Amino acid sequence: MATYENVVQVSFKELQTEGFQYKGEWSKAFFGNSNPVILELGCGKGEYTVKLASHYPEFNFIGIDIKGARMWKGATHAKELGLNNVGFLRTNIENISLFFGDGEVAEIWLTFPDPQMKKTRKRLTATNFIESYRQVMVPNGIIHLKSDSNFMYRYTEAMVAENKFEVIRQTDNLYNSEILDEVLSIKTFYEKQWLDRGLSIKYLSFRLNHREPLREPDVEIEKDPYRSFGRNAKE
Repeated sequence: MATYENVVQVSFKELQTEGFQYKGEWSKAFFGNSNPVILELGCGKGEYTVKLASHYPEFNFIGIDIKGARMWKGATHAKELGLNNVGFLRTNIENISLFFGDGEVAEIWLTFPDPQMKKTRKRLTATNFIESYRQVMVPNGIIHLKSDSNFMYRYTEAMVAENKFEVIRQTDNLYNSEILDEVLSIKTFYEKQWLDRGLSIKYLSFRLNHREPLREPDVEIEKDPYRSFGRNAKE
């Protein structure tokens, strides 16, 4: 991974002493253009990041994950395809404000995140994460959630309603819905496994249309009756 030009790995010590060279300058300094930046957080093997980059050459895509062994597949595939609009950043999602400047990110994709049914603050659509996303996103930036988890979907739906974010599209059964398109029908290795188990895929996109203080929803949500495949599942 250290030899890949499309991968960025920076130690926390380096960040503290030197800062991050691409912060606020990803498009110009890393990609060599002025295109908008889109992130996939918790990108796993990078399949969605690479396929989005293939579909939208007018955007720059960055897959973020802490596990380098996972991202190696996506980084390698992007190199093989000759994609110049895709990169990978190895870090914890909690640290994104150290790597991106104010208003640098146009959209964020959350593809099959762990629903964290017992720990609200670890959910990638919890308000503490939404606040960190707002720091780096453009005004009216868009969040996409794609999930097999009904718990994660319903929690996010409640969070969006509680904070009066603008819903763009949503469905609790993507592959039986009218909103299915070429991009939303991209299937990763893990998604195919969930579909094979008969699970429906949920999708919700919403716009961060204000900067008002955020509130956690006070709702009881039924927990998922199954255990998700881990990101370490083997092909």
